[in-house]
Parts: sequence; structure tokens; C-alpha cells
Amino acid sequence: MTGTGDEPFIAAVKPLVDAMGGEMLPPDEAGPDDVVLAWEGADVVAVRLPQLADSLDHILAAMERRKGKPLADLDRKAKQEVVRTLEARGAFSVRHGVETVASALGVSRFTVYNYLNREKGA
Repeated sequence: MTGTGDEPFIAAVKPLVDAMGGEMLPPDEAGPDDVVLAWEGADVVAVRLPQLADSLDHILAAMERRKGKPLADLDRKAKQEVVRTLEARGAFSVRHGVETVASALGVSRFTVYNYLNREKGA
């Protein structure tokens, strides 16, 4: 980062970057796909966004931490809640999203589709 005045800004955006599964790096190391954040007219930090598939893995890991146990160990109702949350976050627009989620939940793809269809029918 560029100087001592930048630390509050970096500290403020770090939880968001971490939640997305991104990586913070000096602005001069930014690549063409990185997002450079400026503060008071100066480039302060670059954010390297994760690939979509990595984001889904990151989201699943965060949900597991929040639940305090592996997602596969959740009861049916909790698994349905996880699927609802993931649907709202766009997890199933990622290629192989259903398969990835089914594996994390310890259920079949068919079961994930049933959970999704149940929500649409409700």
C-alpha cells in the first residue's frame, strides 16, 4: 500500500475482500483483471477477485464455519436452508454448481434439484 494514512481504508475493505475470497495486493502489482481501489486520489490497494468456482468453494467453507460443522452433517431442513441461501447468492449459475453443492451437502444432485424446485413451488 502506499502510506500510513491508508491503513484505515485497507482495514475497512479487508472484511469485504475476505468474504468474497479475494486477495489484496499492492496497486503496482495489479493485473488487467484486478480492481484498483483509490483513497483521496491515490491508488491504495488492488483486489484480485477469485474465479467463480473458487468463490463457490469459499462460500461453502464460510457456511460450514458458520454452522460449526460439515454441511453434510446438517439435518434436511438445514440443508434446504443452505440451498436457499446459495440460490439467492447465485451459486447455481456457476458451472457444476449443483454438483459442487450436492457433494458438500452429502446428497445427490437430484436432491439439490428437489430442494430448488420445492422453493420455486412454495
